[in-house]
Amino acid sequence: MSSEKDETTRIRELLALDRTAIPADGGKRFNRLIFEASPYLLQHAENPVAWRPWGDEAFAVARREDKPLFLSIGYATCHWCHVMAHESFEDPEVAATINRHYVPIKVDREERPDIDEQYMLVCQMMTGSGGWPLNIVMTPERQPFFAITYMPKVPRLGLPGIIEILENIAGLWRTRRDLVVRNCSAVMEGLTRRSSTDGAFTGGASGLLDAAWRQIKEMYDQEWGGFGGAPKFPMPHFVSFLLFMGVRTGRQEPLRMAEHTLLSMRRGGICDQLGFGFHRYSVDRRWLIPHFEKMLYDQALIAGVCLDLFRVSGSEETLRMGEEILNWVATDLTAPEGAFYAALDADSEGEEGKYYLWRPEEIWATLGKEEGDLCCRLFNVTAEGNFEGSNILHMDRPLEEFAAAEGTTVDLLRERLARWRALLLAVRRERTAPLRDEKILTAWNGLMIASFADAYALTGKDAYLNAATRGVAFIEGRLLTPDGRLLRSRHADREGALAFLEDYAFFVRGLIALHQATLHERFLAAALRYTGEMLGLFADTTTGGLFDTGNDTEPPLLRLHGVSDGVIPSGNAVAALNLLRLGRITDDEEPWRRGKEIVTTCSGGMARVPVNHLRMLEAVDILEHGGIDIALEGERESAATAEMLRAIHQRYLPGLTIRFTTREGASKTTASVCAGNSCRPPVDSVDALERALRG
Repeated sequence: MSSEKDETTRIRELLALDRTAIPADGGKRFNRLIFEASPYLLQHAENPVAWRPWGDEAFAVARREDKPLFLSIGYATCHWCHVMAHESFEDPEVAATINRHYVPIKVDREERPDIDEQYMLVCQMMTGSGGWPLNIVMTPERQPFFAITYMPKVPRLGLPGIIEILENIAGLWRTRRDLVVRNCSAVMEGLTRRSSTDGAFTGGASGLLDAAWRQIKEMYDQEWGGFGGAPKFPMPHFVSFLLFMGVRTGRQEPLRMAEHTLLSMRRGGICDQLGFGFHRYSVDRRWLIPHFEKMLYDQALIAGVCLDLFRVSGSEETLRMGEEILNWVATDLTAPEGAFYAALDADSEGEEGKYYLWRPEEIWATLGKEEGDLCCRLFNVTAEGNFEGSNILHMDRPLEEFAAAEGTTVDLLRERLARWRALLLAVRRERTAPLRDEKILTAWNGLMIASFADAYALTGKDAYLNAATRGVAFIEGRLLTPDGRLLRSRHADREGALAFLEDYAFFVRGLIALHQATLHERFLAAALRYTGEMLGLFADTTTGGLFDTGNDTEPPLLRLHGVSDGVIPSGNAVAALNLLRLGRITDDEEPWRRGKEIVTTCSGGMARVPVNHLRMLEAVDILEHGGIDIALEGERESAATAEMLRAIHQRYLPGLTIRFTTREGASKTTASVCAGNSCRPPVDSVDALERALRG
């Protein structure tokens, strides 16, 4: 892969191409991705494969030529997507096979999660697993009959080569079309079963919460923190659930597990010890060797749970950890216009992680021998290395323990560490940097807006509020159609598809967080407006749940209901939580009713695998036990109101909503706290409010 500078330059040059520069027919073997906006598609724009974007034209060609379609799905920062591209899609022999027998289509899963989701379900049904790159062979009617992830060019590791696979499938298409048709029918029947909602929820919250707690406890790694073995993902919604359960039940064990997980991650190689931000996952259970991509959604969700843990435990280290992430995003993943970029690649110069690796002599040359030796001991840098002869920086113990062993104080060590970081980062910036995927995704921006708003509410730092409000301004200024419909994405000056359920739900989540942090009515008004649009576009009028795709978009194979959490929360769960909060903030029964409807009709699967529905479980608990409602009255911009608001946001209060009523000329701000079906008397001082909240 080329350098970030060269790759970015190449993509921008491709973006500048005009369709009129190409003959009208383009030639049958012409790669049409040069006209696309997606960085991932543009990475493949010079392949000898005659790629087409997803669209009616590709399916019409397949019908006319009686060919199956070869659909390949990935994303710009995917390491194994790069591997397969270099091995196969850049290879003339492989390209000739694909072009001869198939109509090839490329899809960016981040721009088109609807396409990715339905064909990933197909892959999981047919193979028992999934991942990217995702490769599907399907009929011109878009019905899939073969699915596989990575394919090598030549047979290895027990896998047949891509040419052999595709030649065999093409032979079946020509000679045994009856088998293809039967396979398609079986796949579509399975998809139909999977597309239905989970059924009505009839149980109680407590039993499901306890069941989810037991499942997470069984998965928990007592030694290294986190959940499961290798590969190990951060799973911030698991950590968030542990905080919820610890506070709700008064148990200390979930809180210890949450803190152990976050601090183990912070010391591990999964955390960029110099620049900050978290890589996508660890290939080992020790958090040592990461898969080096950095995704925006991970930063948003991990930062948010760090802030919550600080609220629960007062752990300064987790507050620092959250702010490190936010400050890195503000520096390295923020567009000049204020939106947040999607990701950083894992690779540079064709090697995974090369940008982040160090040898002892590089550190000595930068810091000097004495300081360099201390730095190497802190980050476990050795001559042998821990990754392909070089070193992934990581700490094997807390700073306090290291400082004591070295005969210094933590404060002095932190001062030296800040100096080392600045010097080493200056050296690192001279290296070839990974490609930055500068695509703007509405959903992921919504998650990031919420975390910046939350950080402002906790710390009072205006930089965080500014980051959140600029993100909102970008979405409302650049990610709307002329008639006000949200868009999924934008790259450079090119718009992506219409927004999906998760885009609306996550953006509304960010708007609600901003309203609760500032009490500004414009954020609440926007949240209500987009929520109304969401219900009109995505409602399943038969079941009461929400579809992932809108009723004004290209019909998918089947309209699916996203009800299970993945690495990000499900769209239905976040939408339900938003509606329940909006109903309480506005004292309006209708949003509450619609939120309850989503929970009751899309949550039957919680009883089977509650750990896959943690966000929806929060909604179930709110419906059963209520949350904490605080009504403030006073002058909106007064110091008294600001102090009350700050005191509220210092505490971890599950299911919190704040409702504000302006009382002109009030000398004091009053607060009324309601929880557990009872309300405390109004108070007019921060001390009295804190006593009420402790109760």
